[in-house]
Amino acid sequence: MAAVKRKSSAASKTTLRHVWLAGLGLVAVSRRRVRALVGDAGARVRQVEPCVVQFSSDVEARLAPVLDKLGLKQQAKRPARKATKRAARA
Repeated sequence: MAAVKRKSSAASKTTLRHVWLAGLGLVAVSRRRVRALVGDAGARVRQVEPCVVQFSSDVEARLAPVLDKLGLKQQAKRPARKATKRAARA
């Protein structure tokens, strides 16, 4: 039995369904790229954070003698809060 060929003109028309499926594909690809970029950005922040903390402590250490000579005192840091024990129920 011979295969029946269909007209290719119907397949070449762009329908609303084609537009919808193309839009879904675009959203899926965009989400993948955004997730990859966010993951990379998070990793970069975690790498930079210790450097920023070190730089901050270096600046504070170098400025402390200057502030003392000028008569300006740094604000005392509050001690860490201690956890309170809850009263046992009788």
